[in-house]
Amino acid sequence: MNISNPSSTRELILTRLAEIESENQIKIAFACESGSRAWGFPSENSDYDVRFIYIRPLEWYLSVDVGRDVIEIPLAGDLDINGWDLKKALQLLRQTNPPLLEWLGSPIIYLDRYAIADTMRGLAESYFSSSVYLHHYLHMARGNYRDYLQGTTVWVKKYFYVLRPILAMRWVDSGLGLVPTDFNIMVDGLNLPGGVKEAIHRLLERKKAGNELSMGDRIPVLSDFIREELSHWDNFEIANTSPTLSSADLDAFFRESITKAWGNESTG
Repeated sequence: MNISNPSSTRELILTRLAEIESENQIKIAFACESGSRAWGFPSENSDYDVRFIYIRPLEWYLSVDVGRDVIEIPLAGDLDINGWDLKKALQLLRQTNPPLLEWLGSPIIYLDRYAIADTMRGLAESYFSSSVYLHHYLHMARGNYRDYLQGTTVWVKKYFYVLRPILAMRWVDSGLGLVPTDFNIMVDGLNLPGGVKEAIHRLLERKKAGNELSMGDRIPVLSDFIREELSHWDNFEIANTSPTLSSADLDAFFRESITKAWGNESTG
């Protein structure tokens, strides 16, 4: 399945999500775009990375056996669709799971029901651990820098995959809270060294114009900025900031969400 008409994409995704609900006897509470489209720098041939949070009927959670808590749909052309059970999502929220928080902050939302995502955003503030975020993004930045941006000729498009985690660390270190999923918001919201913001905007314009950003000459101002930022974190000890909170509010929210989604319905 190849999506050639962008105007029909949303309708196609919503149709597929409805089929997934019926096939799996679930209620999808939230569905969004993830990956490069949500980050704000997709390529012309980027997949649609649809991620969703779903709720099963009460009877499913009351089983002696623990059931599978993810739904993975085989890749079909440009559509990559996967979902997590709400219970799993709440367990990950308690651990400040960055991918989950990126879903909740996505600027491209397909479904938003029962006020569940909005409540989860509020809960995420309470359980937020800056140290988990910093370790996650530092590992990502180091790996991508090592693999793609060494030497005089580099994978130019991979600048985004190093700059995004580096700016996320800056965002957290500046005390700004949860990191925006949209890379453009980070770029405009941070105080960056001279020339860096302009270089990033020029690179974004090239990518949005459809230019192929494969192998090419390194961009000195960005490479120098990245190297300096990584050097800073190499010499900085990240303090553990994980909060020790009761899960009572998560438990209550979980039970309420099942009732909101299913009411008196039963699988029989």
